[in-house]
Amino acid sequence: MNHFHDRKIAIVADWLIDFGGAELVIEELLAMFPHAEIFTSVCFMKHKMLEGRKIHTSFLQKMPFFGRKHKLAGVFRPYAFRKFDFSDFDIVICSSSAESKNVALAKKGKNTKVFVYCHTPIRYYWSHYDEYLKMMEFGKILNPIAKFVLPKVVNWMRKLDLEAAAAVDVFWANSETTADRIQKFYHRDSEIIYPGIKVEEFSPTSEKGDFYLGIGRCIPYKKFDLLVDAFNQNGKKLILCTNTDNLLYHELKKKSKSNISWIFAPTKEKRNELYAQAKAFLFPPEEDFGLVPVEAMASGTPVIAYGVGGATETVIEGKTGFFFTPQTPDALNKIIEKFESVTLDQNKIIARGHEFSTENFDKKILESLQKYA
Repeated sequence: MNHFHDRKIAIVADWLIDFGGAELVIEELLAMFPHAEIFTSVCFMKHKMLEGRKIHTSFLQKMPFFGRKHKLAGVFRPYAFRKFDFSDFDIVICSSSAESKNVALAKKGKNTKVFVYCHTPIRYYWSHYDEYLKMMEFGKILNPIAKFVLPKVVNWMRKLDLEAAAAVDVFWANSETTADRIQKFYHRDSEIIYPGIKVEEFSPTSEKGDFYLGIGRCIPYKKFDLLVDAFNQNGKKLILCTNTDNLLYHELKKKSKSNISWIFAPTKEKRNELYAQAKAFLFPPEEDFGLVPVEAMASGTPVIAYGVGGATETVIEGKTGFFFTPQTPDALNKIIEKFESVTLDQNKIIARGHEFSTENFDKKILESLQKYA
């Protein structure tokens, strides 16, 4: 039971631009705490979860260039979050993969507690700094500038990030992988609370289509390029869904052969239909957790995932899917051949997906709040 209705609660997001896995967590937190106020660096997203909500944005909202190009605003975001005032709040909950944890250093009340639900320590400062430096995604004009600037400021940004992490009262990690990184980079312990899905939204079917499926943001580390290369080679049917309209999306779409179809910004109903009908769901990135494989399993669809990171905590090898390594098209195609030679128990796949429900997420969050707040 939620005993926090009389507490003043703030929900903090790094930014609210489009809807992905981090926003699903925000959506669930807002459902848990309907009177909570939202704080974020910038908000340009239209979504029903924001309707009727009090939303506080930072000074970056009024800077059109940096507001819309939020990834370029990283050097300003720590200061943006530190300028908020939480004096009247009892509990501050951040959903963070970037700089929002800096609210721990903002003005607070004497008994204000700051909880950070960490999707990952900031990838472009810590675990994947070298990869981000090689694969900038700001466009042809801004990429060279970003590649020049980031090495000049990264040590300062890491210092600010460590200051913020040290001031957080409680860290929640979305996976064991993330908990290990929080310990490695921030030297902080954390409670592992897996994200949840609304299992009732997914409707499995025994009538499978003859296609594989990939869903996600079309950005470099999601590895859509690997899927395109693999299916250009194997000739099998592949459907890719994304809501990211950028240079990489257009390059990969142009590169795709006729067996590869792209669906831009599918509705939730269409996406769930594809989940259920797909022969298998493909998950090629190294993610800290990854909600989409869980959604696929809840839809009765097995998962073929890169065998590193959060997917290894959700997918059960040989029962609900298979892993491939290394992270190459050839390795993926070998596992696809193996997958097509076996039959997996759909009931076990569905049951595994249902283990990661919003009910379990809510229960763990409330238990932790009762312990520390």
